Amino acid sequence: MNVAQRFQQLKQNSKCAFIPFITAGDPDLETTAKALEILAHNGADLIELGVPYSDPLADGPTIQAAATRALQKGVRLEDVLAIVKDAVNKVDVPIILFTYYNPIYYRGVEVFLKQIKEAGVSGLVVPDLPLEEAETLLNSAAAIGIEVILLVAPTSSPERIKAIAQKSQGFIYLVSVTGVTGIRSEMATGVKDLLTSLHQATDKPIGVGFGISDPEQAKQIKDWGADAVIVGSAIVKRLASGTPESGLKAIAEFSYALKQAIS
Repeated sequence: MNVAQRFQQLKQNSKCAFIPFITAGDPDLETTAKALEILAHNGADLIELGVPYSDPLADGPTIQAAATRALQKGVRLEDVLAIVKDAVNKVDVPIILFTYYNPIYYRGVEVFLKQIKEAGVSGLVVPDLPLEEAETLLNSAAAIGIEVILLVAPTSSPERIKAIAQKSQGFIYLVSVTGVTGIRSEMATGVKDLLTSLHQATDKPIGVGFGISDPEQAKQIKDWGADAVIVGSAIVKRLASGTPESGLKAIAEFSYALKQAIS
Protein backbone atom coordinates (compact mmCIF):
# COMPACT_ATOMS: atom_id res chain seq x y z
CA MET A 1 0.00 0.00 0.00
CA ASN A 2 1.39 3.41 -0.95
CA VAL A 3 1.04 6.76 0.84
CA ALA A 4 -1.99 8.01 -1.14
CA GLN A 5 -3.81 4.67 -0.71
CA ARG A 6 -3.26 4.74 3.06
CA PHE A 7 -4.74 8.25 3.27
CA GLN A 8 -7.67 7.17 1.12
CA GLN A 9 -8.29 4.24 3.47
CA LEU A 10 -8.17 6.53 6.52
CA LYS A 11 -10.45 9.10 4.86
CA GLN A 12 -13.08 6.44 4.17
CA ASN A 13 -13.09 5.71 7.90
CA SER A 14 -12.95 9.44 8.84
CA LYS A 15 -9.63 8.95 10.63
CA CYS A 16 -6.66 11.24 11.09
CA ALA A 17 -3.25 9.69 10.35
CA PHE A 18 -0.51 9.44 12.94
CA ILE A 19 2.99 9.67 11.43
CA PRO A 20 5.91 9.22 13.83
CA PHE A 21 9.48 10.12 12.82
CA ILE A 22 12.65 8.38 13.98
CA THR A 23 16.30 8.75 12.95
CA ALA A 24 17.74 5.55 11.48
CA GLY A 25 20.66 4.16 13.47
CA ASP A 26 19.97 5.96 16.75
CA PRO A 27 20.69 4.54 19.24
CA ASP A 28 21.65 1.69 16.89
CA LEU A 29 20.37 -0.13 13.79
CA GLU A 30 18.92 -3.04 15.74
CA THR A 31 16.82 -0.68 17.87
CA THR A 32 15.65 1.17 14.74
CA ALA A 33 14.41 -2.12 13.27
CA LYS A 34 12.52 -2.91 16.48
CA ALA A 35 11.18 0.66 16.68
CA LEU A 36 9.57 0.40 13.23
CA GLU A 37 7.61 -2.66 14.36
CA ILE A 38 6.70 -1.14 17.72
CA LEU A 39 5.45 2.09 16.11
CA ALA A 40 3.42 0.12 13.56
CA HIS A 41 1.82 -1.88 16.36
CA ASN A 42 1.07 1.18 18.48
CA GLY A 43 -0.93 3.39 16.16
CA ALA A 44 1.39 4.55 13.38
CA ASP A 45 -0.44 4.76 10.05
CA LEU A 46 2.73 5.71 8.17
CA ILE A 47 6.32 6.07 9.44
CA GLU A 48 8.88 8.71 8.53
CA LEU A 49 12.44 7.41 8.72
CA GLY A 50 15.28 9.93 8.76
CA VAL A 51 18.53 9.15 6.96
CA PRO A 52 21.41 10.48 9.11
CA TYR A 53 23.05 13.48 7.47
CA SER A 54 26.03 15.62 8.50
CA ASP A 55 24.41 19.02 7.91
CA PRO A 56 20.69 18.70 8.67
CA LEU A 57 19.56 22.30 8.19
CA ALA A 58 15.86 21.75 8.89
CA ASP A 59 16.37 19.75 12.07
CA GLY A 60 16.47 21.03 15.62
CA PRO A 61 18.96 19.95 18.32
CA THR A 62 17.26 16.65 19.22
CA ILE A 63 17.23 15.22 15.69
CA GLN A 64 20.62 16.76 14.86
CA ALA A 65 22.12 14.99 17.87
CA ALA A 66 20.47 11.70 16.86
CA ALA A 67 21.88 12.01 13.31
CA THR A 68 25.35 12.77 14.68
CA ARG A 69 25.28 9.69 16.94
CA ALA A 70 24.16 7.49 14.03
CA LEU A 71 26.89 8.87 11.73
CA GLN A 72 29.52 8.31 14.41
CA LYS A 73 28.49 4.65 14.38
CA GLY A 74 29.01 4.55 10.61
CA VAL A 75 25.35 4.30 9.56
CA ARG A 76 24.99 4.66 5.78
CA LEU A 77 22.03 4.80 3.39
CA GLU A 78 22.56 1.11 2.53
CA ASP A 79 22.13 0.20 6.22
CA VAL A 80 18.91 2.23 6.41
CA LEU A 81 17.49 0.56 3.30
CA ALA A 82 18.36 -2.91 4.63
CA ILE A 83 16.23 -2.15 7.70
CA VAL A 84 13.36 -0.92 5.51
CA LYS A 85 13.53 -4.04 3.34
CA ASP A 86 13.20 -6.22 6.42
CA ALA A 87 10.49 -4.07 8.01
CA VAL A 88 8.14 -3.99 5.01
CA ASN A 89 7.88 -7.77 5.20
CA LYS A 90 6.70 -7.53 8.81
CA VAL A 91 4.48 -4.44 8.98
CA ASP A 92 1.81 -3.07 6.67
CA VAL A 93 2.77 0.57 7.16
CA PRO A 94 4.08 2.76 4.30
CA ILE A 95 7.58 4.03 5.07
CA ILE A 96 8.55 7.56 4.05
CA LEU A 97 12.24 8.35 3.79
CA PHE A 98 13.36 11.77 5.04
CA THR A 99 16.65 12.78 3.44
CA TYR A 100 18.48 15.88 2.28
CA TYR A 101 19.18 16.35 -1.42
CA ASN A 102 22.96 15.86 -1.35
CA PRO A 103 22.85 12.03 -0.97
CA ILE A 104 20.35 11.89 -3.86
CA TYR A 105 22.50 14.12 -6.07
CA TYR A 106 25.65 12.18 -5.15
CA ARG A 107 24.18 8.85 -6.26
CA GLY A 108 22.16 10.25 -9.15
CA VAL A 109 18.38 10.70 -9.03
CA GLU A 110 17.52 7.55 -11.01
CA VAL A 111 19.94 5.31 -9.09
CA PHE A 112 18.78 6.64 -5.72
CA LEU A 113 15.09 6.18 -6.54
CA LYS A 114 15.68 2.67 -7.84
CA GLN A 115 17.56 1.78 -4.64
CA ILE A 116 14.85 3.03 -2.29
CA LYS A 117 12.03 1.54 -4.39
CA GLU A 118 13.68 -1.90 -4.31
CA ALA A 119 13.96 -1.61 -0.52
CA GLY A 120 10.21 -0.97 -0.21
CA VAL A 121 10.15 2.76 0.50
CA SER A 122 6.79 4.36 -0.40
CA GLY A 123 7.41 8.09 -0.02
CA LEU A 124 10.17 10.67 0.09
CA VAL A 125 10.59 14.00 1.91
CA VAL A 126 13.51 16.23 0.86
CA PRO A 127 13.38 19.37 3.05
CA ASP A 128 16.12 21.33 1.28
CA LEU A 129 14.79 20.88 -2.26
CA PRO A 130 12.88 23.99 -3.40
CA LEU A 131 9.88 23.64 -5.69
CA GLU A 132 11.72 25.39 -8.53
CA GLU A 133 14.34 22.62 -8.59
CA ALA A 134 12.09 19.64 -7.81
CA GLU A 135 10.77 18.85 -11.29
CA THR A 136 13.37 16.20 -12.20
CA LEU A 137 12.94 14.35 -8.92
CA LEU A 138 9.14 14.60 -9.03
CA ASN A 139 8.91 13.24 -12.58
CA SER A 140 11.40 10.42 -12.05
CA ALA A 141 9.79 9.44 -8.74
CA ALA A 142 6.30 9.38 -10.27
CA ALA A 143 7.57 7.11 -13.04
CA ILE A 144 9.08 4.62 -10.58
CA GLY A 145 6.23 4.76 -8.03
CA ILE A 146 7.72 6.82 -5.19
CA GLU A 147 5.59 9.68 -3.84
CA VAL A 148 7.53 12.89 -3.18
CA ILE A 149 5.90 14.88 -0.38
CA LEU A 150 6.56 18.61 -0.57
CA LEU A 151 6.70 21.00 2.37
CA VAL A 152 4.68 24.19 2.81
CA ALA A 153 6.18 26.76 5.20
CA PRO A 154 4.11 29.18 7.31
CA THR A 155 5.75 32.03 5.38
CA SER A 156 4.64 30.72 1.95
CA SER A 157 2.54 33.07 -0.18
CA PRO A 158 -0.94 31.95 -1.35
CA GLU A 159 0.44 31.52 -4.90
CA ARG A 160 3.31 29.36 -3.67
CA ILE A 161 1.01 27.28 -1.47
CA LYS A 162 -1.16 26.58 -4.52
CA ALA A 163 1.87 25.62 -6.66
CA ILE A 164 3.28 23.27 -3.98
CA ALA A 165 -0.12 21.70 -3.35
CA GLN A 166 -0.48 20.98 -7.06
CA LYS A 167 2.91 19.23 -7.30
CA SER A 168 3.09 17.37 -3.98
CA GLN A 169 2.44 13.63 -4.13
CA GLY A 170 0.81 11.48 -1.43
CA PHE A 171 0.04 14.39 0.88
CA ILE A 172 1.22 17.92 1.66
CA TYR A 173 3.58 18.45 4.60
CA LEU A 174 2.61 21.65 6.42
CA VAL A 175 5.41 22.96 8.62
CA SER A 176 3.68 24.33 11.71
CA VAL A 177 6.44 26.74 12.78
CA THR A 178 9.10 28.94 11.27
CA GLY A 179 12.54 27.53 11.98
CA VAL A 180 13.77 24.01 12.63
CA THR A 181 12.14 20.89 14.05
CA GLY A 182 11.84 20.56 17.81
CA ILE A 183 9.50 20.34 20.74
CA ARG A 184 7.29 23.42 21.32
CA SER A 185 5.22 24.18 24.42
CA GLU A 186 2.27 25.43 22.37
CA MET A 187 1.14 25.39 18.76
CA ALA A 188 1.07 28.55 16.67
CA THR A 189 -2.54 29.58 16.07
CA GLY A 190 -1.61 30.53 12.50
CA VAL A 191 -1.57 26.82 11.67
CA LYS A 192 -5.37 26.79 11.80
CA ASP A 193 -5.58 29.53 9.14
CA LEU A 194 -2.92 27.83 7.02
CA LEU A 195 -4.86 24.58 7.11
CA THR A 196 -7.99 26.40 5.97
CA SER A 197 -6.08 28.05 3.10
CA LEU A 198 -4.55 24.75 2.02
CA HIS A 199 -7.87 22.90 2.09
CA GLN A 200 -9.29 25.64 -0.14
CA ALA A 201 -6.39 25.23 -2.58
CA THR A 202 -6.36 21.42 -2.79
CA ASP A 203 -8.24 18.25 -1.97
CA LYS A 204 -4.99 16.41 -1.18
CA PRO A 205 -4.45 15.30 2.43
CA ILE A 206 -2.47 17.67 4.67
CA GLY A 207 -0.08 16.50 7.37
CA VAL A 208 1.17 18.91 10.05
CA GLY A 209 4.62 18.50 11.60
CA PHE A 210 7.47 20.31 13.42
CA GLY A 211 6.92 21.06 17.10
CA ILE A 212 4.12 18.70 18.16
CA SER A 213 5.19 17.36 21.53
CA ASP A 214 2.21 15.82 23.34
CA PRO A 215 -1.23 14.22 22.80
CA GLU A 216 -3.08 17.49 23.58
CA GLN A 217 -1.26 19.33 20.77
CA ALA A 218 -1.85 16.40 18.41
CA LYS A 219 -5.60 16.57 19.13
CA GLN A 220 -5.59 20.34 18.60
CA ILE A 221 -3.97 19.95 15.18
CA LYS A 222 -6.50 17.27 14.23
CA ASP A 223 -9.40 19.45 15.42
CA TRP A 224 -8.07 22.31 13.26
CA GLY A 225 -8.56 20.10 10.21
CA ALA A 226 -5.28 18.22 9.62
CA ASP A 227 -5.46 14.85 7.87
CA ALA A 228 -2.24 13.71 9.59
CA VAL A 229 -0.22 14.60 12.67
CA ILE A 230 3.56 14.16 12.35
CA VAL A 231 5.63 13.82 15.54
CA GLY A 232 9.43 13.67 15.44
CA SER A 233 11.64 15.21 18.12
CA ALA A 234 9.45 14.09 21.02
CA ILE A 235 9.71 10.47 19.81
CA VAL A 236 13.43 10.65 18.95
CA LYS A 237 14.12 12.06 22.43
CA ARG A 238 12.25 9.21 24.16
CA LEU A 239 13.89 6.53 22.04
CA ALA A 240 17.37 7.86 22.88
CA SER A 241 16.87 8.10 26.65
CA GLY A 242 17.96 5.29 28.93
CA THR A 243 18.61 1.82 27.55
CA PRO A 244 17.36 0.73 24.09
CA GLU A 245 14.74 -1.41 25.89
CA SER A 246 13.44 1.49 28.00
CA GLY A 247 13.48 3.75 24.92
CA LEU A 248 11.37 1.28 22.94
CA LYS A 249 8.92 0.96 25.83
CA ALA A 250 8.68 4.77 26.06
CA ILE A 251 7.89 5.25 22.35
CA ALA A 252 5.34 2.43 22.43
CA GLU A 253 3.41 4.15 25.24
CA PHE A 254 3.80 7.63 23.75
CA SER A 255 2.73 6.55 20.26
CA TYR A 256 -0.32 4.77 21.62
CA ALA A 257 -1.29 7.93 23.58
CA LEU A 258 -0.83 10.14 20.50
CA LYS A 259 -2.96 7.86 18.32
CA GLN A 260 -5.69 7.68 20.97
CA ALA A 261 -5.74 11.48 21.19
CA ILE A 262 -6.53 11.86 17.48
CA SER A 263 -8.87 8.88 17.18
